[in-house]
This record gives sequence, structure tokens and C-alpha cells, in this order.
Amino acid sequence: MSLQGKTLFITGASRGIGLAIALRAARDGANVVVAAKTELPDPRLPGTIHAAVEEINQVGGRGLACACDVRFAEQVQAAVEKCVTAFGGIDVLVNNASAIHLSGTLETPMKRYDLMHDVNARGAFLCSQACLPFLLLSSNPHILNISPPLHMESRWFAPHLAYTMAKYGMSLCVLGMAAEFEDQGVAVNALWPRTVIATAAVQNLLGGDEVVRRSRKPSIMADAAYLVLNRDSRECTGNFFVDEEVLRAAGVNEFDHYSVTPGSDLIPDFFL
Repeated sequence: MSLQGKTLFITGASRGIGLAIALRAARDGANVVVAAKTELPDPRLPGTIHAAVEEINQVGGRGLACACDVRFAEQVQAAVEKCVTAFGGIDVLVNNASAIHLSGTLETPMKRYDLMHDVNARGAFLCSQACLPFLLLSSNPHILNISPPLHMESRWFAPHLAYTMAKYGMSLCVLGMAAEFEDQGVAVNALWPRTVIATAAVQNLLGGDEVVRRSRKPSIMADAAYLVLNRDSRECTGNFFVDEEVLRAAGVNEFDHYSVTPGSDLIPDFFL
């Protein structure tokens, strides 16, 4: 099981889950494109595309920084072309870039609605569309969307309708593209965490230090993603994976080391 020599195009990989997935692949000697917006340090957010590439290179991978806002087709296309020029192709696309604003219908500014749909649903579709011509040439092509299982029940929509619609849009891409490209051997799957993951969004928007202390580290998502991306693409598609379930199926039964605070009472993810 190895991603050595494989080329991964990961959106939102300058920090959090995206960076963790990048580093896990890099330890095998993978080529990793960091496609994200942050070029300069921001006191509110950790990491830049250049710092991420340095980390990738330090652990044995080959990183490539691509300043890319997934809302804009020309930027995505330029990043894909830069990737193919540097590494010769694309084997894996991870649609990780995401925007979040948890609010009810009356409290959701349309600017935030548009941002979430442009980054989440449209961004995942756009990046998939741009990468697919090259994925179709790979021997084991994978698209992995960091998005939740599809449960058409009102309880998942009522508290934050606009955000749920945007994230479910990513999951609908899995549902449709998995069937559309199954005969051509492209795996399209989703991965979602069982618990809250300690990311900048959690720190800054979703509860701060107290919630972070009761969260798991992004490394659990990275380890689960690694297992999925090593599977045969022709035999693993159309799944809505949960990180803990993927790891348990692989024989992992100890999860405390993934906790920010080992032994703490973890907060379940609100889509599960």
C-alpha cells in the first residue's frame, strides 16, 4: 500500500484536513499540488501554500504551490495545467476546499450563500471537471470529496439550510460522478469525520478552544483518506465513508491518539 510516485491535486491544502492528507501522501514520496488561496501569512489563519510545500518536501514528497481560488475556472484550469506540466498527470483529486456559515434562512446573507455554493458544490464540480481528462489516463484514479453522507431528513437542513445544501452539493457530485465514470474506472467517494476535527474553522467560527479540546486531530481524516486512495478504483466507488469506520475496517481499534485531549468527551459531527 503506497502512493509513491502518484500525483495528488488537493484543494484547500494549505492547512487543516487538506494539509494532513497531503503530508500523509508525501511520506510515501507522492507528488502533491497544494491548490489554495493563502499565499501570504494571515494572523487569523495558520499556513500558506508555500509553507505547506516546505512541509511536504521535508517529509519526502514533492510539493507544488498553486495559488488557486476554486470559485474561478481560469484559476483552476491554470493550476491543473501547472500540475500536469510539473508531474505529467493527475492520479488523485481531493476536493477539500470549503466555506462555512452556520445560520438560519433569515440570518444568511446572500453573499455568504453564494460563497458556500461557489466554493463547496460548484468548486468540487469545477475541479473534478478540470482534472477528469487526466484522471482518466491514470491507472488508479480517485476523486475524494470531503463531504457528508446524504440523508434526506429535515433535521440536517433546518438549522443551517444554506450550508447543508452547499455540502450536500459536493456529495451529490459523488453520487452522480461515481455512476457516470464507473465504467471508465474512476473512483468517486466521499469522506466525513465521525467527530469534530480541530481546524481553523472550529477555532475561529465554531466554538474556539473548548470545542477544539473535545475534537480529533486532522490526522484521523488523513489516515482514512490514505486507505481509501490506495484501494482499487474499479472496486471502490460511490461510497460515503466515515473516517472511524474506514479505520476500524482496516483493523484499527485504538483512537485516543487522534484526540486533541486524550480521554476527553468528543463532540460528534453535526451531520452524523
